[in-house]
Amino acid sequence: MNFFVTGGSRGIGAAIVLQAVRDGHDVAFTYMSGKEGAEAVREKALEIDPERNVRCYKLDVRSSAEVEQVGEQVLDDFDEIQVVVNNAGVNGAGLAAHMDDEEWHRVVDTNLNGTFYVSRFFLSGMLPARFGRIINIGSVVSRGLAGQAHYAASKSALIGFTRALAKEYGQRGITTNLLSLGYFKTELTEETMSEEFHNSWMTYCPMRRTGEMDEVTRVVTFLATDGAGFINGAEIPVSGGLDDWN
Repeated sequence: MNFFVTGGSRGIGAAIVLQAVRDGHDVAFTYMSGKEGAEAVREKALEIDPERNVRCYKLDVRSSAEVEQVGEQVLDDFDEIQVVVNNAGVNGAGLAAHMDDEEWHRVVDTNLNGTFYVSRFFLSGMLPARFGRIINIGSVVSRGLAGQAHYAASKSALIGFTRALAKEYGQRGITTNLLSLGYFKTELTEETMSEEFHNSWMTYCPMRRTGEMDEVTRVVTFLATDGAGFINGAEIPVSGGLDDWN
């Protein structure tokens, strides 16, 4: 199958790209900035399997026009996309009373609007094929965390969006699911998570550790298989058992 992974140049997105290639899939993935990092991921993927079609595209998912433009190029290069992984996301820290409009929209437009624009575009090809897999990357922070109102709001909204698509298109052979991720050490979390957050996670997570990359990527690639065909509209926790530590 052909995968389309947003935010695939680093962190969890890059790990998903590489796992998909290991499992024998062709992959198109995007990056917001850092072309060198994206090319490095592509090179690693081709080292795993030189026969695979793996390409990277610069894309700001906040722009519906860019999503359509890049999406058309992807379809030219891959003919069709069966699996969409909406992974692109940003975070930040700040109390709501002091958060300006720009910071709010930076996070919400990326995490929520970008997921909508990408899903909408590729649904147009999935519908006539009567097959598709949309996998959204969410977070346990969707339940709320002080200092991350914008991030929590965007990830909480993804749950409703996922369930709505599942109800709208399940009968057409298209499943939509969301992974509610806990704490994984990535560039994003290292940049945005405080020592206090890290210590709190290690205290309250039942498994007393952070997640490993393949504990996400193998769930993603499983959801793309025929064996996952009856999983639809699910919020799947990948969090070591921790869902709320307020």
